[in-house]
Amino acid sequence: MTATSEAQLERILSSLDEDKAEEIVQIDLRGKTQIGDFMVICSGRSNRHVSSISDKLAERLKTELGVQCKIEGKEAGDWVLIDTGDVIVHVFRPEVRAFYQLEKMWLPNQQAATLQS
Repeated sequence: MTATSEAQLERILSSLDEDKAEEIVQIDLRGKTQIGDFMVICSGRSNRHVSSISDKLAERLKTELGVQCKIEGKEAGDWVLIDTGDVIVHVFRPEVRAFYQLEKMWLPNQQAATLQS
């Protein structure tokens, strides 16, 4: 049995917290898109930190919940995408996150404005 998207989200958020990810934002995508139920965006302090957060997250999801993840961008360490099928996680270096501003695309205007200040 595969873990629910809510269970995946809970474990993802705790894993990111354990690994000292910064500025963690979760976005509920249900009813907005077919790409997944949730999106999580966070930052790592360096390329190495971004890669480490991503590696540990994928390993925890696999061993604890039996969830196989698709991972892209790990080689460069600027922006890693982890896709569980139900939850999409973006781990950025701060400069790259500021450039792409994914929160603005997916969050309601008021909430996105609050994050930018």
